[in-house]
Amino acid sequence: MSGTSAALQPPADAVTPVRHPDAPAPGELLGAHYGQCFGCGGEQPHGLHLEARAGEGVSITAEFTVRPAHQGAPGLAHGGVLATALDEALGSLNWLLRTIAVTGRLETDFVRPVPVGTVLQLQAEVTAVAGRKIYCTATGRVGGPDGPVAVRADALFVEVKVDHFVDHGRQEEIRAAMSDPDQVRRVRAFEVNP
Repeated sequence: MSGTSAALQPPADAVTPVRHPDAPAPGELLGAHYGQCFGCGGEQPHGLHLEARAGEGVSITAEFTVRPAHQGAPGLAHGGVLATALDEALGSLNWLLRTIAVTGRLETDFVRPVPVGTVLQLQAEVTAVAGRKIYCTATGRVGGPDGPVAVRADALFVEVKVDHFVDHGRQEEIRAAMSDPDQVRRVRAFEVNP
């Protein structure tokens, strides 16, 4: 990526990321962490409905189709929507580490326009871990994994406790998520960056 800031360079004592033994298997669909999530939730009518799959090591692949609701300029994806897709893909990496983390910094390069109707293929991986800091990178390609690069991002995620969401989220949604009788859905609601 061009121009990545010093804040996104792992320190000398950073370690190689290790996939958690209970992480989803390579190729497994990760599914939405929360139904109302704009990035991956199926209950968001104008959301991205991004679908991510576990990859090898600490990597994922994901894709979403740019719909008319996602445009900025006529017929083209809004840059903020593309940044959101990158952030969602990068946040999905935390499932492979089995940690709760939020976006601390996200730097994005926009390389080429992405037309409405395009499938954006995303690949993301964790590159290093230093204490609570998780360093990662992602690339978005037009039309598939071999298509031209449209967007790139480097990011820093910071591990947090579930209290981060309880303390800062809107209480009615927090209560609804925490009272869900499905224990897996209840836990997953708080797994990815807000």
